[in-house]
Amino acid sequence: MSAQSLFELKGRKALVTGAGGGIGKAYATALAMAGADVAIVDVNEKTGVKTAAELASVYGVQSFFQFCDVSSEESVQTMITNVVQHWGRLDIGVNNAGIGILGADENYDLAAWNKVIGINLTGVWLCARAEAQIFIEQKSGGKIINTASMSARICNCNASYNASKGGVVEMTRMLAAEWGKYNINVNCISPSYILSPMHASTPMEARARIRELTPLGYVERPEDLYGPLIFLASDASNYVTGLDLLVDGGHTLNAWLAPLERELPPRVSPEQEIVQLKNDLTALEVPFDENGINRELHPEIANAYRAMLKIND
Repeated sequence: MSAQSLFELKGRKALVTGAGGGIGKAYATALAMAGADVAIVDVNEKTGVKTAAELASVYGVQSFFQFCDVSSEESVQTMITNVVQHWGRLDIGVNNAGIGILGADENYDLAAWNKVIGINLTGVWLCARAEAQIFIEQKSGGKIINTASMSARICNCNASYNASKGGVVEMTRMLAAEWGKYNINVNCISPSYILSPMHASTPMEARARIRELTPLGYVERPEDLYGPLIFLASDASNYVTGLDLLVDGGHTLNAWLAPLERELPPRVSPEQEIVQLKNDLTALEVPFDENGINRELHPEIANAYRAMLKIND
């Protein structure tokens, strides 16, 4: 087997939840680049259909949109049934759909807690369970990749989000231990702060602080997840299971009080950081300025950064 063929996914059938934009679209794009056919699973039909058409046109793979509310057991089962009927089988399940609802924990609303846990943790489990049932029935093995977060390791958001992502990491380990006997690999990816539409309102000062505190010196982009996803979805990772693959540019390594110093320019410039963000916002038909900022899109995230960094504007 050649090194190139280790990462070859041509002809394999995959699904990605939350694939209409952002991290999920990056995962779906990576799979298509490697030759896989990809079902775009999302709650947003407009962006999902557009993403599926784009992958089919650019990479010559088969792709289609499938609606799913991952917090609903019935919706997940319908989604899995439709995807398997469409493809004839399933080889790769990428469980990425997630949300964050900010708020101080002493005043946090129970409904918000239940929604975050229901999508980020229970939703991942529902999808993984349904995918595993297909792999077991097929007697084919398979690859399951879940989206966790560096927030499983550091306290940077709030209890609902961090608990949900910490739960994904430990759930991934447990499912890997249980399902290895079926030749099912279960792993997860933990990104850093990432320039998806969710962070389109992030102030420039916050981006600068992230660069200062990240050893590799730039803010993560969705395309920085291409390689990790292809690795975990391909034969290159056949003996890897239960792994939480941290993709954070070294951000969680930094415990210094002062910004890190650099000897060489980062591989990615501030201008290059936002290329995919602008493409994603254009696909969403959301306006933005020269820095890829739209202050009306998820302003709660921008306000949290402003409060933390004491930005007055």
